Amino acid sequence: MERRASLLVNEKDSVFVVIDVQEKLLSAMPSNVQGRIVEQINKLLKASNSLSIPVVITEQYPAGLGHSSSDLFILDDTVIIEKTSFSCVQEDDFCKQLERFERKQIILTGMESHICILQTAFDLQTQGYQVYVVEDAISSRSKANQYNALQRLRNAGIVVTNVDSVIFEWLGDAKHPEFKTLAKLIV
Repeated sequence: MERRASLLVNEKDSVFVVIDVQEKLLSAMPSNVQGRIVEQINKLLKASNSLSIPVVITEQYPAGLGHSSSDLFILDDTVIIEKTSFSCVQEDDFCKQLERFERKQIILTGMESHICILQTAFDLQTQGYQVYVVEDAISSRSKANQYNALQRLRNAGIVVTNVDSVIFEWLGDAKHPEFKTLAKLIV
């Protein structure tokens, strides 16, 4: 029997999205943020893999910004979508992937908070998805821009969460078969 609160993420209804964590863009982030954001996103990538949660990675204009950071834990079969739109939803390939997965909860991480994350979150919400932005796995070049984006997201009713919460909500119970493995990601 399903008794989960509707605002909690659910492993059976989630898609994990990593937006534009590319070499050149990552190097433009504050130096104390670069390693942390990759580390936090990697925790969710590893958890997604263990729980068979679909992953979509986007790359903003890779010809100019390069490809996704080589430090990300990306499996060979991961869907990577090139884009020029700031909102991922404006890219047909992105929307087709979401439709293919038939899931309604979208967990967003990546860069930049006040541009691609914000626009994607608003567009997804408008299309009827439950949108979760992982605060400790997003970044902007400017902290002021990131704080403004988080405030706008919260005011719009988008759930702002964190890596630990997402992983433990996916698990739901210490009896979950992947609990011991994934609990090790939370240090």
